[in-house]
Amino acid sequence: MEIAGRIVVVTGGGSGIGRALCECFHREGAKQVVVADIDGSLANAVAESIGATSVRCDVAREGDILALVAETEERHGAIDLFCSNAGIAAGFDPSVDNAAGASNDVWQRSWEVNVMAHVFAARALIPRMKARREGYFLNTVSAAGLLSQIGSAAYSTTKHAAVGFAENLAIAHRDDGIHVSILCPQGVDTPMLRGLPQGPQGSDGIISADEVAVAALDGLRDERFLILPHPKVRDYIANKARDYDRWLSGMARLQKSMRA
Repeated sequence: MEIAGRIVVVTGGGSGIGRALCECFHREGAKQVVVADIDGSLANAVAESIGATSVRCDVAREGDILALVAETEERHGAIDLFCSNAGIAAGFDPSVDNAAGASNDVWQRSWEVNVMAHVFAARALIPRMKARREGYFLNTVSAAGLLSQIGSAAYSTTKHAAVGFAENLAIAHRDDGIHVSILCPQGVDTPMLRGLPQGPQGSDGIISADEVAVAALDGLRDERFLILPHPKVRDYIANKARDYDRWLSGMARLQKSMRA
């Protein structure tokens, strides 16, 4: 997929990876970039800086996503690329005593934002895209959805679920002309990462949000399902599949070293 001339929506577009995606798509000549964020002031600032449109949107609310899709298509035309990028990292504690110990509120909010937001976007857009026989979803997930995340079962579990949903989306709608990619970085220099305790997510180097956006652009051009800004993740996936027990032992050792 080439971005030039396309109408693109980015959720969580007010900062971090979302902001970098908006700026990258603008440079690539998108016809219209719609910056959606729960923080309307951040969305406005990004939109003003690139001559885009901003919308306040809480992706955990299906009504907000329905309104975002309807307003965008009424004002600008059919959405070519929907970047379901917003996410949260809650309940992080590398020395946690109980993997199930996060509060119900943490689990519920993680589920709503990290999983159901993707579902809501697809539910709103699939009928429209099927009618046109084209459309693209770029879902920002995380390497944690492919591997795991020491210190947050809620984050890791919901990111795994996001991968599973994206796989189903890609399988079910390939013949409808709809493409799906998942963006799965490790450590990225964003406000989200800077707000977390030190963990293994930066062990292969913390890259910039702009680097992630460039990797996303390359993956979209190739229409690859799996986009890995940290190439080393591919080796970790292979090692996990090759010997699951050995991989679990290694992760347990890594967690133990973090507690020392």
